[in-house]
Amino acid sequence: MKYFLPLIIAFSIFLNPINTFAEELILAGGCFWCLEHDLESFKGINFVQSGYSGGDSQNPTYENHDGHQEVVLVNYDSQLVSLAEILRLYMRNIDPLDGNGQFCDRGDSYRPVIFFKDKIEETYAKNAIVSASNELRLPLEKIYVELKPRGQFWLAEEYHQDFAERNELKYKFYRYSCGRDQKLDKLWGNNARSNNPWSE
Repeated sequence: MKYFLPLIIAFSIFLNPINTFAEELILAGGCFWCLEHDLESFKGINFVQSGYSGGDSQNPTYENHDGHQEVVLVNYDSQLVSLAEILRLYMRNIDPLDGNGQFCDRGDSYRPVIFFKDKIEETYAKNAIVSASNELRLPLEKIYVELKPRGQFWLAEEYHQDFAERNELKYKFYRYSCGRDQKLDKLWGNNARSNNPWSE
């Protein structure tokens, strides 16, 4: 049996390959349905999950997540897409000038936040903020994206995951009513937010 064990392990890895280049990033930018949908289709992003982070309470829920922001956990392949590219995509899909919420969603839960795990991610996040300031031709103090050390990510309820695909009509009505795309196009230029120079 001991001779077959290495073969079994190797075959298991072949069937279920481990992506050694997978990285994770936590971002807050208003409604997690929208941010999940905006980011998950880009090349190099393995998957995006909706959840809660940033607060102290344990086991937050949609009905009770005081102190937490609605966030997305972005799992990406660092060989296919860089952290800088993902942060640029993030900036293009939020309103970085609004620190009190996003679009029609107001309050602490919806503030834009980049959560960093170390000094490297913090530096990239700061650079993304400077780049947004330059691109929008606005002073740096007009960019209200907060940087916070990364804490625990709490996965949101199942019905929130892939909401845009599973509830297409409801999602499209909410997104249009909230004015998200209208504001993004005005801020970044028509279709600028949807350009993905890293996709095939």
